[in-house]
Amino acid sequence: MRQEVASLLLRINLEFYQTFAGAFAATRRRLQPGVVRALRSVQAEASVLDLGCGAGELARGLARRGHHGPYLGLDTSREMLAAAGEIVTFPWARFQHAELTSPDWPAGLEERYRQVFLLSVLHHIPGHEHRIRLLEQVSMCLAEGGSVTLSAWDFAASPRLVKRVLPWGNVGLSDSDVEPGDYLLDWRHGGHGLRYIHLFTHDDLEALATQVGFVVVDRYRSDGEGGRLGLYQVWKKGTGAPGPQD
Repeated sequence: MRQEVASLLLRINLEFYQTFAGAFAATRRRLQPGVVRALRSVQAEASVLDLGCGAGELARGLARRGHHGPYLGLDTSREMLAAAGEIVTFPWARFQHAELTSPDWPAGLEERYRQVFLLSVLHHIPGHEHRIRLLEQVSMCLAEGGSVTLSAWDFAASPRLVKRVLPWGNVGLSDSDVEPGDYLLDWRHGGHGLRYIHLFTHDDLEALATQVGFVVVDRYRSDGEGGRLGLYQVWKKGTGAPGPQD
């Protein structure tokens, strides 16, 4: 993908979260069932890195389960971080701004983390090479024996959401400018907006894991209409076995 196209897609999503931070946070006041399932494996004292932390929903969910280990939430949206700072006041939780598509965002981290969460982030990263770079950076942030839990939105499992796909011409692009699986969707809660989404399958995510040197140890579907709109996977370095097929 050409850099100018990737930059445009990133700008579309940044403008979306700048404009609709409040409305979007209002739709995420409760953790999705798939996230609740993922939190069951987090030990109370484990260090947690939450990439794309949004308004701090994961931090609150961890606290409700008695988690008191170091937590760091990073996000590109300063508006979402401001919302997180107002809601989450636990002394062990910190929030910082980070451009997760930059080549050097991990440089400021002071430690490696036992649990890394990458929830609803990867489908907002344009370009295969940028997704690989991000996952390589995630690997660098992971402590020995740690795990990565990631999720991706499978809007194609909902006929209602499929109807929200818009032509690329709405933002001055054509199908040839983007990669297979790239989509432009509208947003209708609290106003009208646009979002860039890359659509994954479980096999797509497993291929990324293999390319970066991870092993998939669990995978499942959850959330939304019929419990099918979220793809979840847990990755570890080294040996392991794929989890149950969906």
